[in-house]
Amino acid sequence: MKFAQNQIWQQGDKYYRIVNLERLSVDYKELDIFDPEKGSHHQVSKKEFTRLVKGAKEVSDSWEN
Repeated sequence: MKFAQNQIWQQGDKYYRIVNLERLSVDYKELDIFDPEKGSHHQVSKKEFTRLVKGAKEVSDSWEN
C-alpha cells in the first residue's frame, strides 16, 4: 500500500484523511462526511494505520469540493 499526504480512505461508512505522513508514523483525521472540517485527529504507527485501512478503498479528494 502506498500512502501520501491528503489521501482519503473509505472503510465502510468511515473516512480517514492522512494529515501528516512520516517514515514510521501517520497522523490522520477521521472525517465527518457531512462536515469535513470536523473530525478527530489521531497519531498512530504506519503499521497500525495499514491495519486500520486494510480492505478500505482510496477515495479521490474531490468529494470535499
